[in-house]
Amino acid sequence: MSDDGSEVHDPVAGLLAEVARYAAGYRAGLSGRPVGARVDPAELRARLGGPLPESPTPPLDVVEALVAAADDGLVASAGPRYFGFVVGGSTPASLAADWLTAAWDQNAGMFPLSPAAATVEDVAGAWLLELLGLPAGSSVGFTSGATAANLTCLAAARSQTLARVGWDVERDGLFDAPPIRVLVGEEHHVSVALALRYLGLGSARVQVVPADEQGRMRADLLAAALDQGPDQGPDQGPDQGPDQGPGGRTAPTIVVAQAGNVNSGAVDPVDEICRVAHAHGAWVHVDGAFGIWAAASPRHRPLVRGVEAADSWAVDAHKWLNVPYDSGFAIVADPAAHLRATGLPAAGYLDSPDPLRRHSSDWVPEMSRRARGFPVWAALRELGRSGVVELVDRSCRLARRFGDGLAAHDGVEILNDVVLNQVLVRFRASGGDDDARTRAVVAAVQDDGTCWLGGTVWHGRAAMRISVSGWSTTDADVDRTIAAVLAAAAAAPG
Repeated sequence: MSDDGSEVHDPVAGLLAEVARYAAGYRAGLSGRPVGARVDPAELRARLGGPLPESPTPPLDVVEALVAAADDGLVASAGPRYFGFVVGGSTPASLAADWLTAAWDQNAGMFPLSPAAATVEDVAGAWLLELLGLPAGSSVGFTSGATAANLTCLAAARSQTLARVGWDVERDGLFDAPPIRVLVGEEHHVSVALALRYLGLGSARVQVVPADEQGRMRADLLAAALDQGPDQGPDQGPDQGPDQGPGGRTAPTIVVAQAGNVNSGAVDPVDEICRVAHAHGAWVHVDGAFGIWAAASPRHRPLVRGVEAADSWAVDAHKWLNVPYDSGFAIVADPAAHLRATGLPAAGYLDSPDPLRRHSSDWVPEMSRRARGFPVWAALRELGRSGVVELVDRSCRLARRFGDGLAAHDGVEILNDVVLNQVLVRFRASGGDDDARTRAVVAAVQDDGTCWLGGTVWHGRAAMRISVSGWSTTDADVDRTIAAVLAAAAAAPG
């Protein structure tokens, strides 16, 4: 109503009401629609493409055109039978909070832009540390996902390890800086390699530590590598001991461990890695995109024993916490190192000495950004500690149900120890080409539409990869998927 009592038409409200009706219908139909996309890429481009419009289009017409063009090009990854990659859905409260986030349109970069967005990140970050058993007082940056979180944490590691030998990388850069040793497990995720590349640490210089048959870094071989010290370079003489850099100082060293192998779900022996690495003065970063959520579960926490002893952790929220994309966390035990690496340069209009007026952009490599904290806060409030535990435990139980149900049939082999939510499946061929038959089964399952799961290569062999991450997945969904997989296997050549 206007000030004079007359009715005012709000075109935005009407548009959002229409969008809400469509979105509610889409979500209600997730369990019944084919899971994979059902349109040829060329057709999809033809619908969405064409020349740039010369004149404006009414907003409702734009939305209706987008829905009509995109619907069969969508993947039902928010539904109960999406088992590809490691992708969660979105819990009801986190989805609703994400809608509000878009409607509020808050810039979460600095406190004055949105005190609510800044405060909710403080609160949700503290809840997250408590839930995962990480050191209270650690700094938490809200990122787009684990790739950005790995980048942020490794920037803090780069800063601190160089500071220990008297080098200020934020001021002086990497030109003429002491070389940094980086040791990673043989099965490290590609996002770690990407982050190291962005940070100027390269890929060819990284030292790879062999892994065991499940993809876990060998802590004994890490110890041996650290004992040997860095390769002798032009700055290092033969009189320097293990891990010694120029002048006899400890060489800057970063060790990257992994909690949750993207194929097998296996977790590196983080407790032993931290003990060995810290004895050599190294920074330990844990890429815990999904596996670190096991720390919330009393039943599964032993898998990540000692994770709290690391120096930094990368975590995803849009995987096992089931927060809408995009959402992740960069957590650093030493907030000073974190702030030194990513904090905004001094500017009078940005000064905020009050800890209750935290600038969120100080903790991530972004200034203007979406207020990601609202959906995270909503998910943690909706689930509570017991809900997160139930989600993790149920996903792991359903993964074992997958493994047991498929392994019971001739010609099906489970390649990994199902310890978390990942299952690797291989299909044997009577003619001997197991790779071809496995790939054919994966393709047939994807075409069928009952579910969606992907293919991978594990130790040089083709495999089907199943990831159970969605909050809405049930035993019935698993059993229905097993039946679809076995039907595809029965029809596949070989």
